[in-house]
Amino acid sequence: MAIIIGGTILIPAVFLLVNSRPPADIPGVEKFTGLIQRHTTQPVNYPQTPPVGGEHNPAWQNCGIYDQPIQDENAVHSLEHGAMWVTYRPDLPADAVETLRSLVRGRTFALLTPYPELPAPIVATVWGAQLRVDDPGDPRLAQFMVNYMQGPLTPELGAPCDGGLGVPLDR
Repeated sequence: MAIIIGGTILIPAVFLLVNSRPPADIPGVEKFTGLIQRHTTQPVNYPQTPPVGGEHNPAWQNCGIYDQPIQDENAVHSLEHGAMWVTYRPDLPADAVETLRSLVRGRTFALLTPYPELPAPIVATVWGAQLRVDDPGDPRLAQFMVNYMQGPLTPELGAPCDGGLGVPLDR
């Protein structure tokens, strides 16, 4: 629907309003603000595990599925580009890991990695938001992806999640 004011069609304004709405609340999602967007080649001591944003390496992590942990600083750069990073405890059963792989497989802006010493069996993270779950079949994971991957918290929407570092096992 177009709105015409003084002969000007405001379709783009309507589009921006619709796409800038905050996502519906998902129980258990924790949000973080005041995150610094600055590149550094130094290690960063993040207050969250895994990190939800902040200073990060100039090189982003290529999105995809990994079977080894990756550097926080590279993953945070991917978060800045709109990626969702799903992390799991290394001792998560193989069938649970496969369920997570199915969730992210084929998603251009998704990372999946093991992560030692997680505060929950599975943690889904985007820039500025995080969800902890115990079960890979928890429907909140898929909803988190819909609401936040390449979503309204993305600082650099449109930036790539390939052409960076790492060779994922699968995309």
